[in-house]
Amino acid sequence: MTQQDILLLGVPMDCGKARQGCLMGPDAYRTAGLADALSELGHRVMDLGNVDPGDFDAKPHPNLHALHETIAWTKALSDAAREAMTKGLPIFMGGDHALALGSVHGVAAHAAKVGRPLFVLWLDAHTDYHTPTTTASGNLHGTPVAYFTGAAGFDGFPAVPNQVPHDQIAMLGLRSVDPEERAALQATDLSYVDMRRIDEDGIARPLSAFLEKVRAKDGLLHVSLDVDFLDPMIAPAVGTTVPGGATMREAHLVMEMISDSQQLTSLDLVELNPFLDERGRTAQLMVDLTASAFGRRVFDRPTRAF
Repeated sequence: MTQQDILLLGVPMDCGKARQGCLMGPDAYRTAGLADALSELGHRVMDLGNVDPGDFDAKPHPNLHALHETIAWTKALSDAAREAMTKGLPIFMGGDHALALGSVHGVAAHAAKVGRPLFVLWLDAHTDYHTPTTTASGNLHGTPVAYFTGAAGFDGFPAVPNQVPHDQIAMLGLRSVDPEERAALQATDLSYVDMRRIDEDGIARPLSAFLEKVRAKDGLLHVSLDVDFLDPMIAPAVGTTVPGGATMREAHLVMEMISDSQQLTSLDLVELNPFLDERGRTAQLMVDLTASAFGRRVFDRPTRAF
């Protein structure tokens, strides 16, 4: 992979769900050596510190968890993403998955400004296709995809003038989808691949097809990597564990294929909860996967002793 200017943005956002701990994620990535791993691959890395949501109304909502705080984070992250995209390739170190409300919103604005289509690869056990009016849990980390595709119901959030078309989104690793989300997704042309299809056909074929679409349209590629994309046996530090996730080998293959494509332009690392980790092994795995996305190959992987 060619040398890149990589910008690390910490997002200690912990308002997308009730279970706390993701605010420690950015420091866990720093402690696990994310900047050093990328620098060793020849990239220029700058840590910009943590994004600040600014002031917000802490008044509780009767149905939604931390609504006003999430709106504040969305606005701040959209601004930070737009600015970072003009300077290099941003990595948003979360933080729960509600951060994608802002990161994708800002990246989409940049894509529109430079006249290129934005594609989103969603690596997650969940579709996150609820809206504030359909979520039963009230947890807004389950709503980003609906938001940046232009769904209704996001009162108070920034408008979405640069919606990501459904046919420019691919989801890999699904294995926990609510009936309402399934019905809504089936009415779209969004590409979604659950673990059964991966078991039957492998993970490389659908990913290769999606990356070819990005290449054919000269698109920007935003990848949103949720810890629960991975099997909890190898990545326990997440509050939304679903058995049967991607294996170590499948996950590294995905990231190496992303690297091979030379199309990655922004990246979310989300839902790492260090409070639930075992001697930092999930944080270290996420760092290793990120390194694979930026040029590390199978022969270069370090031996880990835990």
